[in-house]
Amino acid sequence: MSRTDDRFSNSSSVVVAQSKAITATSAVAEIVAQLPSDSLALVLLFVSPWYDPHEFIAEFARFSEHSNVFGCTTAGELAPDGWGDNSVVALGFEARDFVVVARPFSDLANFRVEEGRSLGTELRQELARCAPEIPDQNSFGLLLIDGLCQREEAVMSSIYASLDDIPVVGGSAGDGLRFEKTWVFYDGQAHTDAAVLILLKTSLPFRLFKCDNFEPTSMKMVVTEADIECRVVKEINAEPAAEEYSRAVGLIDTKLDAFSFASHPVLVRVGGAYYARSIQRMNPDGSLSFFCAIDEGMVLTAAKPRNPIGAALDLFAETRDEIGEVSLYLGFECVLRRLDAEQHQFARDMSELYRENRVVGFHGYGEQYRSMHVNQTLTGVAIGKRAQSA
Repeated sequence: MSRTDDRFSNSSSVVVAQSKAITATSAVAEIVAQLPSDSLALVLLFVSPWYDPHEFIAEFARFSEHSNVFGCTTAGELAPDGWGDNSVVALGFEARDFVVVARPFSDLANFRVEEGRSLGTELRQELARCAPEIPDQNSFGLLLIDGLCQREEAVMSSIYASLDDIPVVGGSAGDGLRFEKTWVFYDGQAHTDAAVLILLKTSLPFRLFKCDNFEPTSMKMVVTEADIECRVVKEINAEPAAEEYSRAVGLIDTKLDAFSFASHPVLVRVGGAYYARSIQRMNPDGSLSFFCAIDEGMVLTAAKPRNPIGAALDLFAETRDEIGEVSLYLGFECVLRRLDAEQHQFARDMSELYRENRVVGFHGYGEQYRSMHVNQTLTGVAIGKRAQSA
C-alpha cells in the first residue's frame, strides 16, 4: 500500500498522495485514505492510462467527499518517489491557503475564441469576489487539456487575453505512448475533446517556471508545405519533410521514431526567445506530425542539447532565491524529455533530482506557460511555505 511521503505531510499547504495499486478501486481507496476529508479546496488527480479513466473517476466520485476534483490521464507520473508509471498521483490544496474557482471547456473541436475570453473573464471576476482580501497579483491559473485536441494554442491565447495578467501554466493530457485518446476529469466524469481552467488565489509565495535544455544552432529550415489544421508538415525547404529534417539534424537513419524526435527537437523564435516544437511521429507518406501548431513559412531551427541536470539545478536555485523554501513544485513535463533521458541514460539521475526537490505532476503531450503552448519543456508552479508565526 502506498502512503503519503513524510516530505508531503499534512503540515504542508499541499498534501500529496500516491498509489500503485493494480485496480482502479484499490487505487482510489488508497488515495482517498491519504487525503484529508474536509479541509481541501482542490484535488488534482494525475492518472496513468493503465487504469480505465471512466472507472477511476467514477470510483473516486463515489468514495470521496471532495467537490472540486479535476485531473487528467498521463504519459507518466512525477511522483513523490520520482518518475513513475502505472500509478496515480493526487494533490490536495488546503482551503486555509487557497481559494479556487474552475470552469470546464467542452467540444474543443468547435472552440471559439470568444467563448474562451468570456469564460476567462467570468472566472477571473468570480475569483475576485471569492477572496477580495487577497490581492489579485497573488493569483495563478492551471490548465489541463486533451493532449490530442490540437486546440491548445487557441485556448491559451483566448484565456490569456481575458485574465488581466493572471499567469497560467498547465499540461496536455497523455495516453502513455499510444497517442490514441486522452482524458480530462471534471464533474465526476472523464471527458475527451475537453479542458478545465482552474484559478487559484493564495497568500503563500509562489513562482511560475519554465525549464528546458536545448539551445539554437545555425541550422535553419523553412516549412514550405503543411496541413495547418492537422499540424502536419509535408515539406521542409521544398523537400519531403522527414528526409529534410533528418538531413538538417544529422540523422543518417531515416527510420525516425519517438527517441529520434526526443533527442533532436526543432525550435521557433517568438518574441526574442526560442521555444521547442516537438515532432510526434513520422507518417507513412514521409510527412511529420507535430505536437504544436505549425504554419507554412515558419522557420525551424535545429537545436543542440545542454546539460539537463544543470538546467534543473539552476531552476531550483533561482526559485529558492526568489521565494525561499519550497513546499513543492507542481510540474508538467513533456514525455519527450523523459524519452531523451532514458535514451541517454540519465533518467535515474533526473528522477532522483525530482524526488529530492519535491517535483510532482505528470508527463504529457505538451505544456502551457503564460500565453504559450510549448513542447520538450518542464513548466509549472513552485509553492512556497507559510510564514512561521512569531
